[in-house]
This record gives sequence, C-alpha cells and structure tokens, in this order.
Amino acid sequence: MNWMIMAALRHSILGLSLALLASASVDAQSGISTETVAAPAQPNTFTLPTAGKVDREVWHPSDLGRYAVRNVTRPTLTVFQPVGKPSPASVIIAPGGAFLGLEMDKEGWEVARWFANHGVTAFVLKYRTLPTPADQKIFVAELDKMIAGQKAAFAPPADTPAEALADGIAALRHVRANAATFGIDPKRVGFMGFSAGGFLTRSVVEKGGADRPDFAAPIYPNMAAMTVPADAPPIFVAIAADDFLLAREKGLPLLDSYRAAGKSIEFHLFSLGGHGFGAGPAGSPAEGWLELMYRWMRTQGLLATEKK
Repeated sequence: MNWMIMAALRHSILGLSLALLASASVDAQSGISTETVAAPAQPNTFTLPTAGKVDREVWHPSDLGRYAVRNVTRPTLTVFQPVGKPSPASVIIAPGGAFLGLEMDKEGWEVARWFANHGVTAFVLKYRTLPTPADQKIFVAELDKMIAGQKAAFAPPADTPAEALADGIAALRHVRANAATFGIDPKRVGFMGFSAGGFLTRSVVEKGGADRPDFAAPIYPNMAAMTVPADAPPIFVAIAADDFLLAREKGLPLLDSYRAAGKSIEFHLFSLGGHGFGAGPAGSPAEGWLELMYRWMRTQGLLATEKK
C-alpha cells in the first residue's frame, strides 16, 4: 500500500492532499464524492506548451464547496494580479493531490488570492496528474480497494512524475519569459506547493537547472533529505508536528541537508494541524502562516523595489 495516500486518508478529516471530501453524495470509505461537477470558470488562464491534445479532466466537489480536479492532461497557469501597489515578486503555486488529482481551490486559488491581496502576483499551476478511471464511481471504488489493501487500477508515485516536473519547469519559463507583461521581476520568481505540490517544489529546486526558482516554499512536503544544488535558492518550509510525513523520517533530514549545503532555510513546525491544513484554518496553530511566509519574503529582499 502506497504510504502517500494511505497515511494521508487516515490522518486528516479534511481529506489531505488528495482531499476530495464529499459535499455531494458520499458512498465510499474514502469519503470522496461519487459526483462530478462542471469545470469552473478559470479566467486569465494560459495553456502551457507541455499540454496534450486531448482534455480528459474530471472535476469533483471537495470540502466546503471547493473544487478539485483529476486526469489533468493540459497543464495551465492561472494568473492572479496583485491588488493595490504591486511588488516585483511573484509566486507559482502547485496544489497537492498525491499526483492523482489537484486541490485547486484549497491549495491553489485561495492561496493565490491571499498573495494577490498582498501585492504579489500569483500563478496557480494545474499540472498533469497520473491517469485514473474517467468514471467517478469507478475511481472511488478503485480508491477504496487501495485503502483496503487490495490491488487497484492506480497508485500514487513515490516521488514527482516526469510530466509534473516538466510542467513545473514550463511554468517557470513562461512566467519569466512574460515578466514584463505581468509587471514582475524575472529574477524574483518563486515556486511553492502543498503536499504533492511540495514534492514538485523540491524537484524544481533539485532538477530545474537554470530554470530553478529564485525562492521556494514546500508546504507539508516530503521531509526526506534532498540533493541541494550549489545555486539552491532560499527555502521556506512549514508542516504540522502530527503530519505523517514527519513520522516517516528520523529527525529533520530535509532541513539538515539544506543546512549542510550552507543554504538559507526557514522552518516552521506547528504543534497541530495534521496533513493538508491549506492556508491555515482560523483558530488552528497554523492560522496565519502565510503572514510568516510573506515576512520571510520581505526579509529576503524579495518584495522591495530594489532587491538586496
């Protein structure tokens, strides 16, 4: 049984990074709705050059009336322009979903709106996911098999798939190539992601080469040690103490590897929150963590008119 989905589904009432709790009918032990919904309007969206020819997306309801999607074959970037005085910085946001789906609302659009309201141009990356059955009822049935320890038609990968990594790099290239149009500094382009999106964030840092981001923020990501390149950017990490991704490691190898390489890292460990706290529910220990990241960006010189 793959640890990513099993531990995730067992450790958060909000559905974690796969996170498709039902707001419609709930028929299965996974808690995922067997209903589908029409794709929502996505203005200011650009299709990336890595896109396939056929659109196979399946949208479903998530918790609290939010949207989630799976079977993404045509990756896109949705732009959220800053409100008020803009800063030169921008950030690409990769939602989570175990690479089987994407929590577009909770770990994408909501976070992007927060940054835009604080003057930071935000881009939500809808990256390619692994194929799953087109029929939602069959998808849920197969997911239940997986949870029960039976052989299923699909499984999450151990790490970032090549397609998702290619989409992350394509997103960085697109944002930088169009920096003048977006009114941003091409040398202050960040990349952040949640859960599987955090895996992807690590991957674009490790394997992005000349395209790697200028700052990065993996949020409740894989906490294992990483290969830190010589030109690794400053990194911001946040996770809850009761997250299964911490439990599967001894110590804090992600932090240790970054520090051993002599690179800048800021780390926040919240006392509670499980896996999948998103922007941080009100009243929870993770409430307001985006403010911490914003302050970190400011102290890194990313928000000033002139970069330090």
